[in-house]
Amino acid sequence: MQGADQGKTAQAPDGRGLRVALVQARFNAPLTGALVAACRAELLALGVAEADISLHTVPGALEVPLALEALARRGGVDALVALGCIVRGETYHFELVANESGAGVTRVGLDHRLPIANVILTVETEAQAWARIDKGRDGAQVAVEMARLMKALS
Repeated sequence: MQGADQGKTAQAPDGRGLRVALVQARFNAPLTGALVAACRAELLALGVAEADISLHTVPGALEVPLALEALARRGGVDALVALGCIVRGETYHFELVANESGAGVTRVGLDHRLPIANVILTVETEAQAWARIDKGRDGAQVAVEMARLMKALS
């Protein structure tokens, strides 16, 4: 038997009363800005109040984990969302940035026992990134659902 939730119809998570911080990498700003817009719209649709959503920007994906760490350490949030876009180039740099940013995001979440939705896209082309802009909405749903789960498990 797989998970106990298997087969149940998914219900939109309730974001009322939750505080969520977004960390946006500015590199590839048109793409990451669209991710933020999709994420913010979904958080609002899930009931998170505008005043309970904060946005913090950093230069690129490698800087996202440090900002997440500072926000987690400061407290006052129920979940975090990492937003960025890494487009493959001609060098190994793509793998380095993708691997290190992803590992850093995961480490912060585990170290602080704080849900972090990782919406740092890793794509081959900008066209692939634009086709995945709705991942911002997915990140909002993950953040709210995991914040509720962590509260229930506490």
